[in-house]
Amino acid sequence: MSGTSLDGIDLVNVRFENKASWSFDVICCETIPYNDQWRNRLKNAIHLSQEALEKLDKEYTIYLADVISDFISKNNLSDIDFVASHGHTVFHEPEKGITYQIGNLPCISEKTGKTVVCDFRVDDVKLGGQGAPLVPVGDKLLFAEYDFCLNIGGFANVSTKIGDEYKAFDICAANNVLNHYVATLGFEYDDGGKIASTGEVNNALLDKLNDLPFYKKPYPKSLGIEWVEQEVLPMIDAAQASVEAVLRTYVEHIAIQIAAVLKPSAKVLVTGGGAYNNLLMQRLKDLSKADIVIPEKAIIEFKEAIIFGFLGVLKMRNEVNCLKSITGSSKDHSSGKIYKP
Repeated sequence: MSGTSLDGIDLVNVRFENKASWSFDVICCETIPYNDQWRNRLKNAIHLSQEALEKLDKEYTIYLADVISDFISKNNLSDIDFVASHGHTVFHEPEKGITYQIGNLPCISEKTGKTVVCDFRVDDVKLGGQGAPLVPVGDKLLFAEYDFCLNIGGFANVSTKIGDEYKAFDICAANNVLNHYVATLGFEYDDGGKIASTGEVNNALLDKLNDLPFYKKPYPKSLGIEWVEQEVLPMIDAAQASVEAVLRTYVEHIAIQIAAVLKPSAKVLVTGGGAYNNLLMQRLKDLSKADIVIPEKAIIEFKEAIIFGFLGVLKMRNEVNCLKSITGSSKDHSSGKIYKP
């Protein structure tokens, strides 16, 4: 799994079991950080020509295969049924019928020598869906004890049962905006929200952010990095505020947008890097009055990777892993491609 926050490649070896209900056991997990070259290439991929993007896709697939093979070798993993790979999203504009994850070429199977299940989003977009979020199927079947499953990574997204249907949607941009501005101070991320804590909220900017049209759209809805670059960053830059004020204001913005979705006293599982942002977690508790649950490290950091593994299980069993009630596609379906070595 590689997310838009560009912190690295998440790998997890996980065993799934289905008796009365689905359960899982994490055997080992690791994040392989991107070096500066890969981080910059992925960050700028959205601006590449078709030819350059195809070259990047091939090279990234090979790199991903090498990382997976190293993980298997290092941990002496011998009983692998298959590898599930999300790849890395470059384009996600479902309203134009476009979603493109690099790292999902057939050579990933050839190089790893394993059956690979990948490219989970494309089928859903072809069926008129958003192609995202896909994690809620796992939330529904693996984390049913929670009222809301909230993930705060590059974007914040949530899944929950509304009426008789399971719903999920992106709430707002999160760490990709915070990381963008803290990078100007020479940091990869704002550890614990400490830098943001030193800033003051810029209320004029906060009002503009909260007034972005996306927040008034009905779900299903999802966000891509294009939206951040076109709508969010120019708005923040125009405010000409200090980095500390930008970080504090944007943390407040994230907390407000998430709190608007959560119900008071609801039990909320929080995962993703945002769970480590103490300022954000405190503001979320203050504003939502929800029961915020921060789980063990393996779940915080690897829940999405675990669930994409689970989506692979469902695909291999030809069972539904994509719900129309979540993505808005024309039907429930089993999404993804299967490559064999």
